[in-house]
Amino acid sequence: MDIIREMKNKERFTADDLRKIMEILRSENGCPWDREQTHKSIRQDLLEEAYETAEAIDAESDEMLCEELGDVMLQVMFHSRIAEEQGRFTVDDVYTGVCKKMIERHPHIFGDVEVNSVEDVLTNWDAIKQNSKKRDTLKEQLDGVCKALPSLMLASKYVSKVQKNGIDIKTGVSIDDISEEKIGDLLFDIVAVCKKNGVDAELALQKKCERFLNEITQ
Repeated sequence: MDIIREMKNKERFTADDLRKIMEILRSENGCPWDREQTHKSIRQDLLEEAYETAEAIDAESDEMLCEELGDVMLQVMFHSRIAEEQGRFTVDDVYTGVCKKMIERHPHIFGDVEVNSVEDVLTNWDAIKQNSKKRDTLKEQLDGVCKALPSLMLASKYVSKVQKNGIDIKTGVSIDDISEEKIGDLLFDIVAVCKKNGVDAELALQKKCERFLNEITQ
């Protein structure tokens, strides 16, 4: 095929080339593995690529970051291609959606809103986000939090939104002279205790988040 020969001889590629490559791999005469994948079957791959990108950022490695960002882009194109084959949406819809979102949430750039600080930008962003998603009440805001987040991140999101609504969370833990190091030690010790007693710390906190959500939104 001319397109395959063309791809083999190219030195530089674009997003459109990646789209064409994914079409080839998912085609009838393409790769057997790629053809049988679904959104769910490659769900974990997307998560792992995101974490590996974060690792590259922490390592401050341009080479590593460039590669990992490519892997994330591949996942975006992979999912988009699967959706396109099913007539649900295309990667162009993905591009359109995120571009519209960025324009809408930067009215100080694409509109006539004035800001004086980063705090103003963040406040506007959050207000626009809540309004666009119709999340006026605390329950709606909490329901809008991604439940697939790791439990510690999920708990942090819940606590942040509850506190922003002026609600103080009572805890059963009292630590004198709180520091990042001491909190880290405490969290690590909790994981160690869980492991010793056959408890999945991630799952335990996940279930606590579910109970908290139910309690706070009743």
